[in-house]
Amino acid sequence: MYLNTIMKKNNLFVLAIAGAVAMSSCSKLGDLSADNFKVTPTPLEAIGGEVPATINGIFPEKYMKKKAVVTVTPVLKYEGGEAVGQSATFQGEKVEGNGTEIGYKVGGSYTMKANFKYVPAMLSSELYARFEAKLGKKTVSIPEVKIGYGVLSTSELLKKCVITASTAPDAFQRIIEHKQEANIKFLIGQANLRTSELSSVSIQDLVKILKEINDMQEERALQNIEVSAYASPDGGYAFNERLAEKRQNVSAKYMQKELKKIKMDAEVDTKFTAEDWEGFKELVSKSNLQDKDVILRVLSMYQDPEEREQQIRNMSSVFTEIAEGILPELRRARLIVNYEVIGRSDEQILAQFKEDASKLSVEELLYAANTLVNDNATRKAWYEKTTKLYPNDYRAYNNLAQMAIMEGNETAAQSWLQKAQSVNSKAPETNANLALLALKNGDTAKAEAHMGNASGSDTFNEILGNLNIAKGNYIQAEQNLSTVQTNSAALAQILNKDYAKAKNTLAAVKTPDATTSYLKAILAARTNDASALKSNLKAAVSLDSSLKARAANDLEFANHKNSIADIIK
Repeated sequence: MYLNTIMKKNNLFVLAIAGAVAMSSCSKLGDLSADNFKVTPTPLEAIGGEVPATINGIFPEKYMKKKAVVTVTPVLKYEGGEAVGQSATFQGEKVEGNGTEIGYKVGGSYTMKANFKYVPAMLSSELYARFEAKLGKKTVSIPEVKIGYGVLSTSELLKKCVITASTAPDAFQRIIEHKQEANIKFLIGQANLRTSELSSVSIQDLVKILKEINDMQEERALQNIEVSAYASPDGGYAFNERLAEKRQNVSAKYMQKELKKIKMDAEVDTKFTAEDWEGFKELVSKSNLQDKDVILRVLSMYQDPEEREQQIRNMSSVFTEIAEGILPELRRARLIVNYEVIGRSDEQILAQFKEDASKLSVEELLYAANTLVNDNATRKAWYEKTTKLYPNDYRAYNNLAQMAIMEGNETAAQSWLQKAQSVNSKAPETNANLALLALKNGDTAKAEAHMGNASGSDTFNEILGNLNIAKGNYIQAEQNLSTVQTNSAALAQILNKDYAKAKNTLAAVKTPDATTSYLKAILAARTNDASALKSNLKAAVSLDSSLKARAANDLEFANHKNSIADIIK
């Protein structure tokens, strides 16, 4: 009896222990490990100012209790803070909710997307999966799991790349070709020069130009004088040929007489056209004749001059208008003076600026500032003088902004660009520079908007290429930057794993700096050139000490820490 009582008590104790164990096992879900996760890419990589990640997770068999709800949140931890990604919720088979159902017996896999806004401290960081879990109504604890490490932030070196600002061009031409033209009209069937024609404004202007060329030989240069005489295409061809030749001769004789008056020695080139069908066609095309399309078809259908004339005469309804409005304009001689206007020499422009800059044209001022001046202080003075003399021309304002950008004075650059925009809001160079400033400040949307009005600017492709790097469009960026040898062009090539081109580009950078050397070091690390890695990283750090801290955490050098230890210590 006593023995039976003891045995019953022992059985009750065992059952109690078993029940407690069972209840305990139901009160938690257990830990997860890094083996339950795969992160792509590993390490993470900064692209377009963001750190994207794809997380593939697995809930093991018999893990997700039927009444369990688990929320998974990716968290990127770095010194001084953390970035929290988008959560996803999963639930057991007996839970009514909106989470993704995971079977208890078989478990289940899932995929999550995360995207973190990049901050420089993420260079040294770790990715964790953080959990919130409930079993029924009870909150249970699942320790967070480290599932990834670090951020490869080579694309962020764009911030250290110098981007060429856009300069508005001048339109200065020292030698400009000019043409002065006049017509002498003749009566039908005649070749005599009428006083009314010789006293016309166009003839007098032509004579005046000849005298000006003769009197200003340092500033004007005659190329040639042309006399072309014509007869209208009505009447017999032989008669018209003789008539056109007579008109040529009398017109050339007149020109020689005028040249003699001003004691100018010049040849007169002459030619005549017996029947001016080309001139006829041009005048008909521009006219309001009712049947002009029919007339033009006749000209294309018939090549024989007499047949053409007869077909047109047959059109009695319009021939009177042709005879009165078209043909008299073809009975003429064209007098053309081709000459060059010779502008100031470089020395004369520089001297004139010192004497009285107001006598210089805007093109001369911009040309000198863009081309002749060597030091920035003098160039700035020329541009500032240009803005005072020609306040309605945007180019000097823009070029002052360009100088300010290259000097790192963004406040001054913004002020000059506002003035340039007040004059011409669509100026391509001004919009290119506004895009560049927006890009420097991380506002790619604003930069893209300004680039819509920047086409035609001298650095359009370079700025666009840098914008595409900032947006993560590396293939397009490399194409945009294919014609320049800059740090950012090499950066695009490195990001595209085009290492041979990147090496050539970096070797050709006109003014290499710390960033050039750092990119060479990255290239050496990626191509396992330990010697080049060490020498270039040493050069980079000596030129920019801030790169030492970056190099110490830069995953580009993760496999070379021992060889560069003395540089980054």
